[in-house]
Formats: sequence, C-alpha cells, structure tokens
Amino acid sequence: MGHPGKLGSNMRDSITTDRQHYNMSALWLACLVAAMGGLLFGYDWVVIGGAKPFYEPFFGISNSTELQGLAMSSALFGCLAGAMATGALSDRMGRKRLLIIAGLLFTLSAVWTALAGGFTTFIMARILGGVGIGLASNLSPMYIAELSPAPIRGRFVSINQLTIVIGILAAQITNMVIAQPVPTANQIRLLLNESSAAKAMANDPEFDMAKATSDAARLADQPALKTVLQRFPGIQYIAPITGDDRQAADQRDAKTKQDDAIMVAYIAQTPNGQVGWRWMFGAETVPAAAFFLLMFFIPESPRWLMKYGRDEQAMRVLAMVGGDDYARAEVADIKSTLSNTEVAQVHFSDLLSPKLLRIIGLGVFLAVFQQWCGINVIFNYAQEVFSAAGYGVSGILFNIVITGIVSLLFTFVAIYTVDSFGRRPLMLIGAGGLAVIYAVLGTGYYFKSTGIYMLILVISAIACYAMTLAPMVWVIISELFPNRIRGAAMSVAVFSLWVGCLLLTYTFPWLNETLGAHGAFWLYGAICAAGFVVIYLRLPETKGKSLETIERELMG
Repeated sequence: MGHPGKLGSNMRDSITTDRQHYNMSALWLACLVAAMGGLLFGYDWVVIGGAKPFYEPFFGISNSTELQGLAMSSALFGCLAGAMATGALSDRMGRKRLLIIAGLLFTLSAVWTALAGGFTTFIMARILGGVGIGLASNLSPMYIAELSPAPIRGRFVSINQLTIVIGILAAQITNMVIAQPVPTANQIRLLLNESSAAKAMANDPEFDMAKATSDAARLADQPALKTVLQRFPGIQYIAPITGDDRQAADQRDAKTKQDDAIMVAYIAQTPNGQVGWRWMFGAETVPAAAFFLLMFFIPESPRWLMKYGRDEQAMRVLAMVGGDDYARAEVADIKSTLSNTEVAQVHFSDLLSPKLLRIIGLGVFLAVFQQWCGINVIFNYAQEVFSAAGYGVSGILFNIVITGIVSLLFTFVAIYTVDSFGRRPLMLIGAGGLAVIYAVLGTGYYFKSTGIYMLILVISAIACYAMTLAPMVWVIISELFPNRIRGAAMSVAVFSLWVGCLLLTYTFPWLNETLGAHGAFWLYGAICAAGFVVIYLRLPETKGKSLETIERELMG
C-alpha cells in the first residue's frame, strides 16, 4: 500500500503546479455549477426574512409567536434531515446524483412555497427546501474539493462561500425590489384622521402637516386603508410619547400593540400581503432550475468514481482537469488510500475507529465553532450600533449595503489568500480577531458607548468573519476526512453545524435577556478565545497537500 502512494506523490511532484497546466475553463465551469448549491443555500436561507412581514398576515399567524417561530425554523429542521440523508447516501450514490436531487428539491420548494394556499403546505414546502440546503451544504464543497488540484483547492472550495454570500445578497435585493413601500402605523392614522393629527401635533413647530400627509399618501394603498378603518373606527393619530415613568411606558406598550394590529390589517390587503411574498420565494425557481439542469453536464467526483472501481472514468475526469500525466499521478495516489476490500464498500463502523473519531471530533468542533463564534450577535446588534452612530439606515438597506457588501468583499480576500497564506493562520486570525473585537465591543456596551468607533468595530467583526471562519471551515471539513468514508464523515460535521445553529437560534434571546449586550459579547469572545487555543493545538495545515496526503498524515 505504501509504494503506490509514494509513486503517486513523486509523479505529482514532477508536474508543475502552475495554473496554465490545468484546464481552468473546465475546472471553473464544474466548480461554479456545483457552487450554485451554495447560492441557493444562501438565497433560501435569507429570503424568508424579507417575506416575513407579508406572509404572516396572509396566514393569520401575526399573533402567534409559536407559529411564527415554526415558519422561520422549518427549513432548519429540513437541513438536519438533509444532512443525515447525505451521510447515508453520498458514499453510495455519489456526489453528482445527490446534487441533482438537491437542485430538484430547491426547484420544487420554490414553486410550492410560492403557490402555498395554507400554512401547513407552506411549512411542508419550507422543510423540502431545507432538505435541499442540507444536501447542498454537504455536497457542494465536498465535490469541489474532490475535483480541484491541491495547489488551488482552497480557492475553489472558498467559491462555495462566495456563492452563499451572493445568494444572500440576491435574496435581499429581490425582497427589496418586489416589496412595495409600506407606510408606518402613524402615517395610516394620519391619512384616516387628519384632524386628530393636526390636534396631536399642534404644539410641534417642526411638524409640517402638508408634507406629512403628502409623504404618507405616496405610500398608501386605498383598499387597505378602507379595511383598517373598518377594523379601527375612530382611529386616532398618536403623538410621540415622552417620559420614563410607568404611565409613559404603559402608553408606549399600548401604542406598539395597536401599531402592530394596524399594520397586520393593512398589509394583509396590499399586493405585498397577497402576492408579493409569493414572488419573493418563487424567484428562486430560475436559479434552482438552472442548477438542476446544469448538474447533468458536469462530471462525477473522480475520487468517488475511484472508490467504486471506475478507474477509467476517473482518469478521464482528471485528465480533463490537468492532462494525462496529472491524471496518472492522481489515480495512483488515490489508489494508495483504497484497499481492494474497500472498493464499492461503505463501512459506517469506520466512523467509530479511534483515529477517525479523533478527526471527526475536530471537524465537528470547527463546524459548531463557526456557528458559535458570535457573528449572529453582531447581526442582532449591528442595526442598533449604526443608528447610535448617527446613520439613518433602514433594516433592509443596512443588510444589503453594509453587511452584504462587506461580507462579499472580504470573501474575495479569503479566496486570494487561502492557498498562499494557509488555512490554519486564517483560522487563528479569525478566532483571535473576533475575541479581541468582542472584548472591546462588550466593554463599549458596558459603558453605554456610541459613535463611529463602535460602527467600525461592527464592520471589522463582519469583515474578519467573512475572510476567515466563514469560508475556511467549509474548506477544512471538505479536506479532513478519508476518501473511503468522506461523505458520511462530512455529514456528521455538517449535521453538527446545523444543530449548533439551531441551539444558537433558541438560546440567544435568553442569553441576551440574562447577560445583556455586553455579557453576550464577552461570552462569545470567550468562546472565540477557546476556539483559538483548540485551533492552535489541534488543527494541522492542509495548504497545498493532496487529499490523499492529508489522509496519510492524519491517519498515520
């Protein structure tokens, strides 16, 4: 077994790694098609946030936090099912066939969600899309890693994270373009009872009645206004409530509840509430169908083909990537990691072997750490920090222009540094950098600080995450596991990632309430510091090494 491996490694060393010796057009085409799974993952994951204010009134769930939570988390349960299915099927069925199935599930989910007539069918459609996310989040980076040459593998696997970010941006932009402007509850009050507005604001010299009425009228939908008036006869304009005593707080709470009820009644009768949210989900059909169809035209993973004894097919795929000499070197090296008894066999009991269990444990830690590194805290508090810094940025505009673009730009930094700087240094920078940023942010919140420097800290955290932990974890977990059991082992890691995401989603409100903003930042800063220590002590560098070399080093 050792001799063929040395032969393969020697042959590879004799082949220059300059990119001109690879068929970059074919490699880009195959990897970009596979990475469309990441794009659909990002779109499907985020689109529901923009549609939320509109489908909730349609389904009548605006007053039920349980049903609202079910709608938002249903795709996550599908992700868990998809991750488990990948573990059972990917080493038997191959990467390509399951990615085709993922494309089909995304397409069906987009159409079904858009046409959902009731809440139950809506939930079922979202779960179906979640299964597609679970499949794609496993298989897209794995397929790219198994196809790409070692010297540029990190760059190509990082493209999957880039497409996730593009998918998120696409969903946010789609939501913004489709959604028609919606007036505020007080603007609705003003239009339905101008005299009450004039009376309430009579002592405010800065209030321009004509301009306020004109601004509100530009946003208003007349049939929806009539519905609100029927539901709230005698509706009154309410001036801003000042004061810090209990009476003022009770008045603000009562106004907030009535505002919510007014908006639900209004939105349910608007184009947004009737069909707009359907188009937000339905727009995914185009890229989903394209992904489904294009997957038929890219090759199967050469390493899976070798696993099932299809050496000639694997040779053709590898020759397409790097030529005949490259293909012969790769085939020899891949064979060195597969014994004759392992061809066309999947032994799930191997997952429990001590050596592999140690590697899987590292993969699981990294996957969960990516979720628990605290970036979700940043996204929860970023709007508040921007407002405190004096920026009147709406939630949608903030997400698109700030977090989306910063994430996109710094993902390019990861793509251009991962194969030169290395995985391990970038992971250490990410963990250490976030720990420091959270420590400073927590201190700022503790002393109730506001201003431009808080804004810079938020942007720095998003940038740090986008260029390090976000793409690097996907790269590393696609490289760590042996050829013979890679699909099942990676599914364990990705399943753990989604469990970590689920736990984070449900525990964050409690942590936020219990610890406050400063305590939440300090807690996640401590988690990042612990992650830094584990990465420093346990994570090997995989830059420039073939998957087979990594396997021999970790399993040796």
